[in-house]
Amino acid sequence: MAGSVFDSQIYGDLFGSGEASRLFSDSAEVRAMLLVEGALAKAQGEAGVIPQESAAAIGRAVVEIAVDPGVLKRPTGQNGVPVPGLVAAFREEMKAPEHAQYVHWGATSQDIMDNALMLRLRQALALVETDLKAAVLSLGELAKAHAELPMAARTYGQHATPTSFGAVAAAWGTPLLNLLEELPALRNSCLLVSLSGAAGTSGALGAKAAEVRAAMAKGLALKDPGRTWHTDRTPVLRIAEWLLRVKLAFGKIGEDCTALVQSGVQEISLGGTGASSTMPQKQNPVQPSVLTALAHQGSGLFAVLQSAALQKHQRDGAAWFAEWMCLPQIVLGAAAAAKTGKGLCADITPRSEAMAAALSAGQGLIHAEALSFALASKMPRPDAQAAVKTLCQEAMTSRIPLRELVERDYPDIDSAALFDPAKQMGHAPWEALQFSKRTDNLRNS
Repeated sequence: MAGSVFDSQIYGDLFGSGEASRLFSDSAEVRAMLLVEGALAKAQGEAGVIPQESAAAIGRAVVEIAVDPGVLKRPTGQNGVPVPGLVAAFREEMKAPEHAQYVHWGATSQDIMDNALMLRLRQALALVETDLKAAVLSLGELAKAHAELPMAARTYGQHATPTSFGAVAAAWGTPLLNLLEELPALRNSCLLVSLSGAAGTSGALGAKAAEVRAAMAKGLALKDPGRTWHTDRTPVLRIAEWLLRVKLAFGKIGEDCTALVQSGVQEISLGGTGASSTMPQKQNPVQPSVLTALAHQGSGLFAVLQSAALQKHQRDGAAWFAEWMCLPQIVLGAAAAAKTGKGLCADITPRSEAMAAALSAGQGLIHAEALSFALASKMPRPDAQAAVKTLCQEAMTSRIPLRELVERDYPDIDSAALFDPAKQMGHAPWEALQFSKRTDNLRNS
């Protein structure tokens, strides 16, 4: 088994995270850290902290020089962070010691790494957002097209009352749409620049610290928090929590789809994947299973990330290292969930015949609740419930449909309407259409 399914040659397509997988490669991290060093130098040159000529030279060098991640292995093992080795290698490659001496001026390793992380998280959020939108639009189309298609709702895995498949699609899509609507505020409050120096005081930058930080934020298109956040991992946690909820929302779809394609139910059909190695009749729900697995993975890793947010003093190596180990997996898992979910939502097709068969099965007991309220207009509610229970027991024992028993004992009740699933869906069709309207707004935005 590969150390990570996301970059495995065997499992990479099954848990494909698309372009996001490149964001958490060694090369991408090195490139992001160099961009941060360039932005830092530019901001310091503008503020007069370092010579502008040196700032310009560093800015050119970060574009022209590529540092091999392999050369950072040994110094990272020695120092616990890659930045000292990166700065040393970069200065050597510049071949201009008079300018290279100003690289990384007044910053600390965590500043560079946190900023590089934010740059990559920003890109990851954009990639997930794109796939999320596509999935929501597909679910909006399903909700609109099948708002009036009756199916059995299930609670505790058992038939409850009629609903509509459109309402089911809307219930799948609403959490995803809500996540999309949260994203602008999340970006604004959590994609933050970091420039706080060795112990969070920015002591090496003196009176220019705030000015440099603001200019650096502008150069990197990040927000200036106006403070030190080295050990306040709230911004990272909030982004990770949003990504976790992406996985949980798609995991719910995966769970329901697995149940709806199982033998004896088969109320929806999926795409053509999922062949068995030995049973030719099977089409396994692979995409739903991937989504459920990713939701489980995300929940476990987020617990680790939360515990790592409890950091000592002004920097906590152990807690920070734990963040490195689990955050990329959370991000890639969310990207994989969005990519897989987008494909699944586009392929889901309801099987109306199977839905109708489920509604008519079980002697019509799915309409028992509606019957109890109909009888409650003629007798006290407890008596109505007791009467319905008696009829249900008789229907199960005698195998006589509940409707026939109602027509026998309560001929004045409109059994045709009472036992018509299309008339017993409550506001399910309305919910489906309301969700569809919200997705129209998304499509037009």
